[in-house]
Amino acid sequence: MDVPLRPDRAPRWLVPLLEAIADGGAEIPRRLLSPRVPQKDGADQAAVLILFAGDPRATELPEDARVLITHRTPRMRSHSGQMAFPGGHIDAADGGPVGAALREAWEETGLDPDRVIPLAMLDAATTGGSNRRVRPVVAFTPEPGEVYPASEEETDAVFFVPVRELVDPRNRAMLGIKEWSGPAFWAGEFLVWGFTGVLLAVVLKLGGWVRPWDEKPGDLRAALARSANRER
Repeated sequence: MDVPLRPDRAPRWLVPLLEAIADGGAEIPRRLLSPRVPQKDGADQAAVLILFAGDPRATELPEDARVLITHRTPRMRSHSGQMAFPGGHIDAADGGPVGAALREAWEETGLDPDRVIPLAMLDAATTGGSNRRVRPVVAFTPEPGEVYPASEEETDAVFFVPVRELVDPRNRAMLGIKEWSGPAFWAGEFLVWGFTGVLLAVVLKLGGWVRPWDEKPGDLRAALARSANRER
C-alpha cells in the first residue's frame, strides 16, 4: 500500500496550490508536454518529489518558502548534468509513487521521509529523455533537516531554491532548440529546464506566485553554455 496523501496537514500558504491541482491543474504538465512527447497511458513507472519547505504557520507565501532541487552528476548515462527533482524508478516494495518519491529523495539527498508530508499528486506525464511515465508528488516539510548529495554517483549538488528567487523575472526564461521551447529557471549558476522546468512552472503558477516575465523564446544551447550544468 502506498504512503497516504495528507492535504489536511498542509500549511495555509500551500492550500491554493492544492485546490488548483484538484480543480484540473493536475493534468497541465501532461498537456504541455504532449506536443513534444507522445503521452503514454498505463502504470506509473517513476516518481519525483516536488518538496516545499517554509514557515508552517504562514497564511501567505513566506519569505523562507523554498523548493528542493538536485544536480545530476555529469557522469550519469542519462540526463547527465541536468537539474532535477529527487526521484526515480518505482519499485514493487515502494507501494506506489509516493513511497518511491520518498525513498528516492532519501537515497539521493539524505531527506528523512518522516519529515515529509505528502500532499497531492499531478497526473503522470511521459518524459522526452527516458520515455517513462513519471508521477509528480507534491509534498511539504516544516523542517527538512540537512540535505546533501547522499548518492554522489547520481547527484553532486543538492539544495533548496527560494520560491521568491524562482518567480523573479530576472531568473525566468523561455528557452528552446529549433521549433521546441519550454520554461526555464536560473537557480544561481544552474539552469533548470526540460521536464523539471515544466513541473516547476506549473506548480508556481497554480500556487498563484508567478510575476510577469519576458516569455520571448531564447536559445537553450547558449544558456546551457554559460550555466554550471555541464550537460552533455
